[in-house]
Amino acid sequence: MNNASSSGFITLAKAVEMTTRYRQNRNGVINPIYSGSDIIPLSDRFSAKVFETLINKPGCAYIRVYYGMDEHLQIRPIVVAVDENDQDILPANANLESDDIGDDSLRCPPQCPPPSPLNEG
Repeated sequence: MNNASSSGFITLAKAVEMTTRYRQNRNGVINPIYSGSDIIPLSDRFSAKVFETLINKPGCAYIRVYYGMDEHLQIRPIVVAVDENDQDILPANANLESDDIGDDSLRCPPQCPPPSPLNEG
């Protein structure tokens, strides 16, 4: 968790610095046999509805991002609501699809956003 004095937000300059570093290093952190296969995305875009639904879960105080790997061995973000005790808010039945776990993001690559300071270079 962020320390108590953190606002939870950063400047655009810091975001540009971090996204640039990520783009420069993303394939270097994995086994060379996977490099160039876009296992690690540049970005993922979620519908605002996913976050709205999670934020409106009873007891939601935070959003947590987990990272998983799909059947194509590509890293995918998974988002869940988290309560004030740092506990994930999860469905009671693990086998039924619900609106408790978000994973339906638009992945880049292959579907990348228009140029911005966060994705150029």
